[in-house]
Amino acid sequence: MITFFVPGRPAPQGSKSFKGVRGGRAILVESSKDVGPWRERIALASHSHAERLLGGPVSVRLDFVMPRPKSAPKRTTPPAIRRPDTDKLARACLDALTGICFHDDSQVIDLHATKRLAQPDETPGVHITIEEPA
Repeated sequence: MITFFVPGRPAPQGSKSFKGVRGGRAILVESSKDVGPWRERIALASHSHAERLLGGPVSVRLDFVMPRPKSAPKRTTPPAIRRPDTDKLARACLDALTGICFHDDSQVIDLHATKRLAQPDETPGVHITIEEPA
């Protein structure tokens, strides 16, 4: 089992924008400017935890801790029902883990992702658990 926490502001992997054609190839640009640095943080953190590249089926759990808005109540924590979408957050993580923890994200046969707001004084980021099913 591989388990670790990546601190930071989780960024979604959204759609790509078509910017034209160069040399017969389409130029696509990621719509979120934050997703590249976020994927790099995940990749860097996973390098120190992944002992080997997993080759078979894998189960992945992603627990996102979103930054707490200043407008959130001090004594309670409301649900994280605003953007970004949980599936787009998961997509960015899986792409970052590909080639480091497992060969391809098509190996993920079980994916569980949650999203919540940080508690007061809690660090935002993502808790990642990867394991090979028995």
